[in-house]
Amino acid sequence: MSKKDLKEYIHQLTKEQLQDQILDLYTRFKDVKEFYDFAFNPKENKLMEECKFKISKEYFPVSGRKAKMRRSVAQNYIRHFKRLGVDSSLIADIMLYNIEIAQTYTSEQYIKQESFYKSMLKSFQEAVKYIRDNSLDQEFKSRLNKVVDESIDQNWMNSKGFMMAYK
Repeated sequence: MSKKDLKEYIHQLTKEQLQDQILDLYTRFKDVKEFYDFAFNPKENKLMEECKFKISKEYFPVSGRKAKMRRSVAQNYIRHFKRLGVDSSLIADIMLYNIEIAQTYTSEQYIKQESFYKSMLKSFQEAVKYIRDNSLDQEFKSRLNKVVDESIDQNWMNSKGFMMAYK
């Protein structure tokens, strides 16, 4: 069904029928429920705390297990937050937090896999682009500089890539 067809269909419904359909969608689909829950009661701080905890658990597991270091955990949260319409500065915060926690981990534990460094560079490039696209440069300038400096200080194999992405 095209958007145009949907608009025509919705226009034909009475107010009560439309309300019933929205309520039905709300009860049937988790994504619709999440959207409306967030739209009417945005508990952004709670979401951010939960997100940061799960990202940090990837590098510093609570149970003492081996760190998984999956970039996808943060990426899934970022996509989810964009769909919900979370404030862009909070999304940028999560993007940088993911890289910062990885750098904290690598300051204590050397990582050999080149793929780890490639994925962190990709995350940084995406963060820089997102920050610039949303005119948040001044708000995140010091954190971006710190990430670049830390990649140099830790002698990351692609630290020049971090410098070039930020310039």
